[in-house]
Amino acid sequence: MLDAVGRLILSFLATAGDASRFALRAAREVFTPPFEVRETIRQIYELGLRSAPLIAVSGLAVGVVLSMHTRASLERFGAESMIPAGLAIALVRETGPLTAGLLLSGRIGAGIGAELGAMRVTEQIDALEASAVDAFRYLVVTRVTACVIAVPILTTVMNFSGMLGGYIAESAATGMSLRLYFTRAFSLIDMTDYIPATVKTAVFGFIIATMSSYLGFNTESGTEGVGRASTQSVVYSSVLIIVCNVVLVRLIFFLFPEVAG
Repeated sequence: MLDAVGRLILSFLATAGDASRFALRAAREVFTPPFEVRETIRQIYELGLRSAPLIAVSGLAVGVVLSMHTRASLERFGAESMIPAGLAIALVRETGPLTAGLLLSGRIGAGIGAELGAMRVTEQIDALEASAVDAFRYLVVTRVTACVIAVPILTTVMNFSGMLGGYIAESAATGMSLRLYFTRAFSLIDMTDYIPATVKTAVFGFIIATMSSYLGFNTESGTEGVGRASTQSVVYSSVLIIVCNVVLVRLIFFLFPEVAG
């Protein structure tokens, strides 16, 4: 029993070490030429723009639900006028970034893991390397760059869609005008709320891309391995995002004390 536990721990540590080396290599090569600009732009379209409908619809639904729950709570204290501001603060500071990160870990992470896994088991990656193409730079670095760029933008889409969903709920409940709603929504938030919370999602994008690429790049066992890589990409990325979010929130509070106030 102890031997099995020991082997499991050693296997976990070895995998964590390999994944960390993989991520460090990706972070280093993002900033070193040559840059695969055309492929990076294509990945921004595939991973970013094509994820926008999912994020927009999800944000709209989250905004409606948050508005209804917030109204149910604040009505007890006669503070219905604070609903737009409360919703905006909740979305911009935490709900929008974390929800977008988890949604994209499912949509993007599964796609990258399955795509690179399929390329590995069908020996397409080996063919690229045999053709003197740097497969790591072409397949991994471009996806990492695309995710780091796209995820903060999609988070902004999530925030705006959430606020729009909140307006729809408030308009249906009280007939509040669009101008009044957004005036109240932005009355208590500023750039110190928006920038740190949105910039941290670039870290989420890096986690999603590197973890999914690592699992896809090291896929084994044929089509079964492809499915495993796709599933593990979502699970590991989501767990790492949740854990990393705790650290980043603590760091934001340290660097921007006014956000915690």
